[in-house]
Amino acid sequence: MKKYFLILGIGLLTLYQVEAQGHGPIYGLQTPTLAKGGINMNVAGMSIATEDETSYMLRHTLFYGLTEDLQITLTTPTMIERLEKAPRTRGNSMMPANGDIEASLWYRFFSNAFGVGKRFESTAILGVSAPTEDIRGQVNVGNSIHGAISTGYASRTWYAWLGGGYQYYFEKNNEQLGDLPYASAVVGYRPNIFMGDYPKPDWRIFIESLAEFPGDNKHTGQLDFTDERSKKVLVGPSFLGLYGAWGISFGALFPVVQDLTPAAVKENYRVSLNLSYWL
Repeated sequence: MKKYFLILGIGLLTLYQVEAQGHGPIYGLQTPTLAKGGINMNVAGMSIATEDETSYMLRHTLFYGLTEDLQITLTTPTMIERLEKAPRTRGNSMMPANGDIEASLWYRFFSNAFGVGKRFESTAILGVSAPTEDIRGQVNVGNSIHGAISTGYASRTWYAWLGGGYQYYFEKNNEQLGDLPYASAVVGYRPNIFMGDYPKPDWRIFIESLAEFPGDNKHTGQLDFTDERSKKVLVGPSFLGLYGAWGISFGALFPVVQDLTPAAVKENYRVSLNLSYWL
């Protein structure tokens, strides 16, 4: 276990400039996009524990603001320990916690600022990904596409986002990973004590929930067990701290519902630690 945290620490320290996932949550969909020309770099340590094994990985992500409302994102993994029986999940909504390299466009198509620091806004995400491994969860893994939409409210004190997404993997060598519809909900709070301007620290807490409905994998064009879907709901807290151009966020999700098909794998928890830097 110590070597994994040592590798994570080296990864964090050697990254020159990094980012957290915007100014929002870790696991749920959110709406903010970077300003035009803005750059945001992030390194994340992620882990998913199932009933039998635990994965460890680093993920490096670059965000770039093409316009005030259009952002491009590229995220790549460094796998430390893979799962032999991987659950069908992205791990979180904003970036995959599996072996995929993913490029995405974020388009904030609606924004209504109606008060000091208050706004409603909606954002659509469209991404493509390519796996870094040939087999995932004992199934040949192909390329995939991902689409999501989120909407919500942000102020200087309260935050709330609702969103939903869908990921579809293409068939490879007569096998295909199950698709993944999902939904997320997030509520955030920024206490008054942390509303001071820089150099005072700025902290926010989020309660995040993620519902996933993964389909079963296909072998030679046939479903393995059933055409029914597993149902998982995970809930947990996350924290975001900002200091100047730097940010750190960390959190965990725990399953509260796991209504699984026979081929699905039970999860115990997901944890994530992100370190960020904004240009």
